[in-house]
Amino acid sequence: MLEPPFRDIRYSAWDGTQRLDALEADELLKAMGDRILSGEDLTDAMARLSRWGIPGRMEGMRDLLERLRAAREKRSERHGLSGIFDELKQKLDEVKRLEREGLERRANAEPPTPELGQAMQRMAQDRTAQLDALPDDVGRAIRALKDYEFVEPKAAEKYNELLAQLQEQVLGSYFKNMRQQLQDLTPEKLERTRQMMRDLNRALKERMEGGEPDFDAFQRQYPELAGKAKDWDELVEQLAQGMAAMRSLMASMSPEMREQLEGLLGAAFNDPGLQQAMHDLAETLGQLMPMDGTDHELSGEGSLTLAEALGLMDDMNKLSDWEDLIRSAHDQDDLSALDPNEMERLAGPAARQSLDQIRQMTDLLEEAGLIRKGGERYELTPRAIRKIGQHSLEEIFANLQRDAFGSHRANARGRGGEPTDELKTYEFGDPFLLDLPGTVRNAVIRSTGEAPRDAPPDPRLGARRAAVRLKAEDFDVWRTELLTQSATAILVDLSHSMLHNGCFLAAKKVTLALDSLIRSSFPKDDLCIIGFNAYAAVLKPTDLATLGLDESAQGTNMQAALATARTLLARSRGTNKQIIMITDGLPTAHLNERGQALFSYPPTRRTFEETLREVVRCTREGVTINTFMLARDAHLMDFVNQMSKINRGRAFYVEPEKLGEYVLVDYVKNKRRRVA
Repeated sequence: MLEPPFRDIRYSAWDGTQRLDALEADELLKAMGDRILSGEDLTDAMARLSRWGIPGRMEGMRDLLERLRAAREKRSERHGLSGIFDELKQKLDEVKRLEREGLERRANAEPPTPELGQAMQRMAQDRTAQLDALPDDVGRAIRALKDYEFVEPKAAEKYNELLAQLQEQVLGSYFKNMRQQLQDLTPEKLERTRQMMRDLNRALKERMEGGEPDFDAFQRQYPELAGKAKDWDELVEQLAQGMAAMRSLMASMSPEMREQLEGLLGAAFNDPGLQQAMHDLAETLGQLMPMDGTDHELSGEGSLTLAEALGLMDDMNKLSDWEDLIRSAHDQDDLSALDPNEMERLAGPAARQSLDQIRQMTDLLEEAGLIRKGGERYELTPRAIRKIGQHSLEEIFANLQRDAFGSHRANARGRGGEPTDELKTYEFGDPFLLDLPGTVRNAVIRSTGEAPRDAPPDPRLGARRAAVRLKAEDFDVWRTELLTQSATAILVDLSHSMLHNGCFLAAKKVTLALDSLIRSSFPKDDLCIIGFNAYAAVLKPTDLATLGLDESAQGTNMQAALATARTLLARSRGTNKQIIMITDGLPTAHLNERGQALFSYPPTRRTFEETLREVVRCTREGVTINTFMLARDAHLMDFVNQMSKINRGRAFYVEPEKLGEYVLVDYVKNKRRRVA
């Protein structure tokens, strides 16, 4: 028997590097939906999303900032500066050892003459005394050896290599693009570097004085320095970063270590011409761009060489600068200067993934047709508005399934339309939705009861055999619901209290959800949306999603809203005409004879009367008014009860969180009626 093949499968916690399903534009829009419906500008909603991300799906700038901080702290805890001069000290000790051995060989050698032997011994003693008198400070010791006359050629060679190494490390920190060229630093390379610094300093001074030095010509002459810089600004920024690394290293050191490093720099650049060129360039760069060194506390035990310490300071400065950039960033466009490859090198693949997702937000939404450029700013497309409505609808029905709220059944039975889970005996005119098993069962039961007593028994059943013949009364069919065509006007209160009481978002969401429901499930129905405060206005779903509150409009003009709805519903062919009004306050305004809104708070008797007159007109035209109250106010409930008595409509008091469930259930319930 063959054994099934097995594979080793390992599971680990998600750390941000594992790729999940690709982020989709629909997720981004869904995450912004509530903010947009609350009246937030699309640009601000996108900025908020880029800052906070989507939990479990997309990291935002806050998460990226935390990753950068963690990467910087990890370096701080891993490395220390205590051994920064150890390598140089070992090489210096090697130089002194070679020189002492050379002096000892010469002092002990058989001289040609006694006088020459005495002279050699005096020289060896003198040189040994100079070596013994060298300072313990590595930097000052290397600098003191500048004036020392080496006897041993190997020691002199090692000393020159040590100086060249120092020069390479320091110049490589200042001019990062030239690190490769600065290796094996020959006198010719050093002279070219000195001349390059002079020419660069001259060009930058000319630029400071308002001139326009030729950057392309400089780049052609010194391509090793200019690198990928596109202009003087980029080049200056690169040079400033390199010099900032040295300043940060100085700032992070103890006073004793700082003194040693200054001695090392003095030893490395003891050449007057090179030292002056570096000093002039540093001064000019300091005027063009401040380069204060950041103090990085290194508490680890990992040893570093001087070159590694300068590289570490450069990395930590970059991480600190990125943290400052992200803290001050408003949206994803402010992150355009960040290099994804550098981000991955310094903070890991998860940080790069976060950066890529943040920067791709706009492209994803635009490619999906959810946003478009309107002038200088982005705006939502009609498709995006429909998507927001679908999201609201899904959210409401998800709550319905979870809470098992409401019922879609009515009291009467009917013909046609959607099948139910109930059976009935077939009658002429019924849709022939036959229940075949039930029909056959009815015929068998009836036929068995009608079989003659002398019929031969069925050996398998032990009963009398009878032929099964179907009759009209055997047929069972499924009951159905009759779907009626409806015309609905949803009236949304846009007064100030709706926003202040937190009801505005709920009203918008249920309106868009109802629009989405009708478009998808009841396309023959008519829906109009009317917003009202001091006046009433017909709205499109695209208007409603981004609609804010008009601070200059005072009042809750139910009369104008009902009149507008009644006029629109009169044009519809829908059998059932209804108004769904969502409000949280009493009517406080009405229209006078000239069509002007008259506002009064507390509301006047005249406002109540004009509003109730409009309720009467709606009732005469067969329009049902269902009112959903979002505030438990006794006066509001009394007034709505009066409306309900006149109109025979219904009134509901609901919490904003449950508004969508009540409205949608009520709408669907009244879409279906059953008749006997």
